[in-house]
Amino acid sequence: TAAVHAMRDPTRGGVAAVVNEWARGGLSLAVDEAAVPLSPAVRAAAALLGIDPLYVANEGKMMLAVAPQWADQVVQALRQHPLGQDAAIIGQVVEDGRGLAYVSTPYGVQRLLDLPFAEQLPRIC
Repeated sequence: TAAVHAMRDPTRGGVAAVVNEWARGGLSLAVDEAAVPLSPAVRAAAALLGIDPLYVANEGKMMLAVAPQWADQVVQALRQHPLGQDAAIIGQVVEDGRGLAYVSTPYGVQRLLDLPFAEQLPRIC
């Protein structure tokens, strides 16, 4: 099988929109919130504004769905480029046939990662 199954940018709706789109195929996806590479400044701003960074537009970013046996190698290859230094494995496919998106928090709670219904911040560009 191919190493990369899907590729998308999280510009509209952020990580949550991409994960929900991919989950529509019948496989659920679980995101590890702590594994999402966010700078301390972004985490602080999101907390201050009361928004979930998983729903914020991420222009200039890329998300890949990669076969598990290739994930580490793909991340290492991405990290070789200056723009890929923060590449990380942020989740996995859960073969439950439900087609849902989940997020696991650092506190051990798993919740549904709903499809975004509106942008949390106005677009500047």
